[in-house]
Amino acid sequence: QVQLVESGGGLVQPGGSLRLSCAASGRTFSSYTMGWFRQAPGKERELVATITSGGSTYYAYSGKGRFTISRDNAKNTVYLQMNSLKSEDTAVYYCNARVGPMSSVDLGSWGQGTQVTVWE
Repeated sequence: QVQLVESGGGLVQPGGSLRLSCAASGRTFSSYTMGWFRQAPGKERELVATITSGGSTYYAYSGKGRFTISRDNAKNTVYLQMNSLKSEDTAVYYCNARVGPMSSVDLGSWGQGTQVTVWE
């Protein structure tokens, strides 16, 4: 199974920015569709953004205009740049991988993620 390690979360004031990183294992990382997800207490995990092996991106409504997903295949890493953060962005953020944009099988396990807290 693909191993994934998220980092970059922290405490930030409303309107601030964070850049999350997800380091992945696997020789075929460049072929994966990567995604960022988040889960707030008492809520289901939700999709934030995805990026395909070809660089095509998708953003959920909550992140449109504020978040940017990117990848560096040489480093086996996917990033999520988060700007203009709001209190409702507070959640644990996870990444995962799939073989393609139409796949429903997660290649990695859901780890600890990285905590993002937006608060004065």
